[in-house]
Amino acid sequence: MNRKDRLYDAEITQPGDFVFDDRVVSVFPDMINRSVPAYNQLVPMIGLLARRYAQSGSNLYDLGCSLGAVSLAMRSAVQAGNTRIFAIDNSVDMIRRLEEILHPPQDTGLLPVVPMHQDILETRFEAASVVVLNFTLQFVDPEKRSGLLARIAEGLNPGGVLILSEKVRFEDSIEHQMQTDWHHDFKRAQGYSDLEIARKRDALENVMMPDSLQQHRERLQQAGFARSYQWFQGFNFISLLAFR
Repeated sequence: MNRKDRLYDAEITQPGDFVFDDRVVSVFPDMINRSVPAYNQLVPMIGLLARRYAQSGSNLYDLGCSLGAVSLAMRSAVQAGNTRIFAIDNSVDMIRRLEEILHPPQDTGLLPVVPMHQDILETRFEAASVVVLNFTLQFVDPEKRSGLLARIAEGLNPGGVLILSEKVRFEDSIEHQMQTDWHHDFKRAQGYSDLEIARKRDALENVMMPDSLQQHRERLQQAGFARSYQWFQGFNFISLLAFR
């Protein structure tokens, strides 16, 4: 059962030691919805984008799938035939819980979702039409991000797309501080205390390393994507659609 996120009510972790373990899994739906502005709208919109660009006989990939929210949104929305969704995460606790969510067996009228415990840096992309990195790339070693995107681009079919959602930093220091302040106001409005906000920020400091929007655009172009468009922003959280 999903619980309310109270992990940072008490000082139970040290800075930089945020991991997607069983404690996080148990509160993850509450945590993500109270931390990312409009997350409960963003996910079904990703499903609608997947519906538009998914190709029959192709594979869809949800990288860093956590508990499979994006996978389930795509499963509900996509109508292309003979299509599979690979839900991939390096957290064994996340994948174990996702397998429970998908059990008993799915309705035969829905796309199959295949949970995989795997490092996305080792994933092979084959006959892909839609690949989603929903707030995942920011947790990948910065030196390995370009290589991952290049492999995704190479594995996409012509007309395939990458949906990339990220927390970003702003190159203008004043704008960056304002966006951060506005995001913290949002989190306070969701019931987080200043102490919880500060402790989670410290825990993520050496784990989540955001890039600027310009860095994302340049990296996508260098990786082989022909063009990219920003389609979502909620304070310092954005999402891009990149075309192969």
